[in-house]
Amino acid sequence: MNLYPFKFQPILKERLWGGTKLKEVLGKPIESDITGESWELSAVQGDISTVANGPLAGTTLQEIIDEQPEALLGKDVFERFGKDFPILIKFIDAKQDLSIQLHPNDELAKKRHDSFGKTEMWYVMDADPGANLIVGFNKNVTKEEYSKSLDNDTLLDLLNYEQVKEGDTFFINTGKIHAIGAGVLLAEIQQTSDITYRVFDFNRKDKNGNLRELHTDLALDAMDYDKKDDFKVAYDRKSDAVNTMVDCPYFKTNFLQLEKDLSLDVSDRSSFTILMCVGGSAEIVTNSGAVAIQKGETVLVPADTESIDIHTSNTKLLEVTV
Repeated sequence: MNLYPFKFQPILKERLWGGTKLKEVLGKPIESDITGESWELSAVQGDISTVANGPLAGTTLQEIIDEQPEALLGKDVFERFGKDFPILIKFIDAKQDLSIQLHPNDELAKKRHDSFGKTEMWYVMDADPGANLIVGFNKNVTKEEYSKSLDNDTLLDLLNYEQVKEGDTFFINTGKIHAIGAGVLLAEIQQTSDITYRVFDFNRKDKNGNLRELHTDLALDAMDYDKKDDFKVAYDRKSDAVNTMVDCPYFKTNFLQLEKDLSLDVSDRSSFTILMCVGGSAEIVTNSGAVAIQKGETVLVPADTESIDIHTSNTKLLEVTV
């Protein structure tokens, strides 16, 4: 099994709050008007990505890991996570507001769900005028105040709203209450986990007329009730350079805004590399193969790669490693 830069079939998810931007802006093959998510790279059970290009087309991500774990993942990643791919990559289109929610940390997620926790980051690709995100509280609150706001239907009065534009980036650590607002299209990088505690859903009903499940009790001990201004990511946007965005224990993300070719020496990198194209197009060339990438596409470069040459005259990429 010879490894090379992989593209994967998008796993498309209909959501109550989804729309059509994944098709209109990113060219995804959606067939409904409520497609909210495109899972680009996933090892979540039941939603494991399948290779779309090259000799291994049709092979699953997990099958490649099982066959050549260190070559794909990298020695350090394999020693830390075994054969569990630790990152989940998505594009998300919110035509309506998402539910107000939060995610548990590793300890709680392992204890309750035998899962990783869910630390994540967002890169805003497109936003309608006035669109916003909810990130954290607008003041310090107590568990009692929070619970009372649920009873009185006043939770929205306690939340912090951030108006957004293309390029804005947010880091969402576990326990932080949050929601993506209507009119936002973004790239999401997160731990491999599908554990979400939904605490408020605007009293909406699904297509069968039912209210969606809330996780009020589970959220109480998972939530950070303090107001913290630790979520907006400030990063350089120097052209033709590697700009650090997020460096946390679960993933590292850089921003590449390229107007000319760039070569990355990754021979000492003991991790796979993910490249998400959030603007323009490029060709990704390695010692084991080449693949074209355009806005809305994602490439996984195996860890046994020596260098990554990016050929372009105009592209924006998010580079993700562990």
